[in-house]
Amino acid sequence: MRKKTSTTMALAAALAACVFAGPAPGQDYPSRTVTLVVPYPPGGGVDVLARVVADKLSGLIGQQVIVDNRVGGSGIVGTRAFVRSAPDGYTLFLGHTGSISINPTLYANANFDPRKDFAPIGMVASMPVALLAHPSFPPKTIGEVVEMARKEGDKFNIGTSAVGTGGYLSAELFKSITGVPAQIIPYKGTAQLMNDLIGGHMKVAFGVLPPAMGNLAAGSLRGVAMLDNRRFSLLPDVPTANESGLPGFESVLHYGVLAPAGTPRPIVDKLNAALRQLVAMEDVKKRINNEGGDPLTSTPEEYAKDIDVEATKWGTLIKKLNLKVE
Repeated sequence: MRKKTSTTMALAAALAACVFAGPAPGQDYPSRTVTLVVPYPPGGGVDVLARVVADKLSGLIGQQVIVDNRVGGSGIVGTRAFVRSAPDGYTLFLGHTGSISINPTLYANANFDPRKDFAPIGMVASMPVALLAHPSFPPKTIGEVVEMARKEGDKFNIGTSAVGTGGYLSAELFKSITGVPAQIIPYKGTAQLMNDLIGGHMKVAFGVLPPAMGNLAAGSLRGVAMLDNRRFSLLPDVPTANESGLPGFESVLHYGVLAPAGTPRPIVDKLNAALRQLVAMEDVKKRINNEGGDPLTSTPEEYAKDIDVEATKWGTLIKKLNLKVE
């Protein structure tokens, strides 16, 4: 009789635990507004993409998603604040290769680890760096650019955006791969770089596509090569570096949504599924194309691997150059 009573009590306790345990993690998510942190000012490429994601994600998850621009230190301030957020799915992050995989090695005061402090949810877009030239620039392929650079030595100038950006590091990677002693001329702002390139004061430069798309279409700039393993959908006539004489030379910025480390997997999976639906929308694809990128989806694991690969690639180059920004 005592054994039967003990068994009954154990069953009753288990039943009570089930009743009062509440919903499983992520089952009632989201039940309030979600914040999407952007570590850059309003109006830039990352911010524009974040607002597209926030708008569409709101409809897909049934709660408003608002963009929060936390600006400072080339993305460092907003990123550091984000990784300290509660891992409950209500604070997300729109990151890209620069803020996630480059900054931790480049900046002495980054104070976050891209492999440990994030729960990657999924990628949404890729944006290749391109080798751009003034129409009068003689080389037509990146292989011919290498030949000219070798002949001219340190008199050969390459324009880029600011030190530490994707364009600048692409130029350093170009020098590292080819061994050419070219001079890199970093500009403080992309607008001035584009002005000098269009005006012919700088003949060739590495940069992302958004500031150049209008001039590429008008013929006042020429695309020499895309630093990707595939051609860009809006510039199908511009070959990749692999195709035109410099195999293995790739520099692509990947954009994605992340949560703080420790976010429950059911929440990550729910958001990943929503991102896949979002990126498949025709108006979203068009908007990403217009911003100089291509739509891209991934699993959380694929995004985590991408962050690791890119952090290793750029971190190795930054350390080799002894490049550090305070």
